[in-house]
Amino acid sequence: MENVIEEKMEHPLVEFWGQFSQNKGAVFGLAIIVLFSFLALFAPLIAPFDPTNIDPTNLRVPPIFSSGGAPQYFFGTDDVGRDILSRLIYGAQISMLIGFFVVVISASIGTFLGLVSGYYGGKVDRLVMRFIDILMAFPSILLAIVVVSVMGPGISNAVIAVAIVAIPGFTRIVRASVMAEKKKQYVMASKTFGAGSFRIMFSEILPNCMAPLIVQGTLGFSDGILNAAALGFLGLGAQAPTPEWGIMLADARPFIESSPWMVTLPGLCILLVVLGFNLFGDGLRDALDPRLKR
Repeated sequence: MENVIEEKMEHPLVEFWGQFSQNKGAVFGLAIIVLFSFLALFAPLIAPFDPTNIDPTNLRVPPIFSSGGAPQYFFGTDDVGRDILSRLIYGAQISMLIGFFVVVISASIGTFLGLVSGYYGGKVDRLVMRFIDILMAFPSILLAIVVVSVMGPGISNAVIAVAIVAIPGFTRIVRASVMAEKKKQYVMASKTFGAGSFRIMFSEILPNCMAPLIVQGTLGFSDGILNAAALGFLGLGAQAPTPEWGIMLADARPFIESSPWMVTLPGLCILLVVLGFNLFGDGLRDALDPRLKR
């Protein structure tokens, strides 16, 4: 009897993985995320050199698979002799942390605003949604640039700016889910038993809104990394000598023709991480949304 109960309890997870694994692109995206997460977690152990260490005797050394490459510098060096592989590994750590904090901040604020707006409706809903409409009226990167310009350049201010840009997406998704959930019988039953509004919102409705929220979180992760890299490229995000992919692209601009690997490698890392989270998010959406299950 106990085995039967355990099988029934495991069944939703098995069903989810079976649905998710059918999407080969989503599995590939998950593999990319796992790889870069591993690099980020163990960067001090994996990186062969200090990412800020300068070697003036080895400037712009090509990768080992190109003619003239040095064995100790697998991906070559930059214009001041820093090991590119080490900077890419530490850049993964910085980018993953940026994406994580962007999602935490934007999801917390956006979820609260969406819950309040969708549950109470009326004037509260109109006030919140007009604020969201104002944020959405600006192009995302332009709004992030404005926020950073007011607060000053820096990695922490870049995280705040990108998080502000991501708030509308979470707010609108949670609001739509709350408006659908609050009409269901379990919410009516909670009101009948005297449950307060905040208890209903956070204990009853929010858990039933987690599926679209999780999907939006994965997509917000990739947007956060991409926007933070764009701010770093413009000199408004992380500052030198921080090994951040956007800064590496900005530093490599004068050497696009003479040393193309300096531009290609950090750009490829950004591409892979963003692609991985987008594929993973699409797979989660297909697996968690019952309307899309085959």
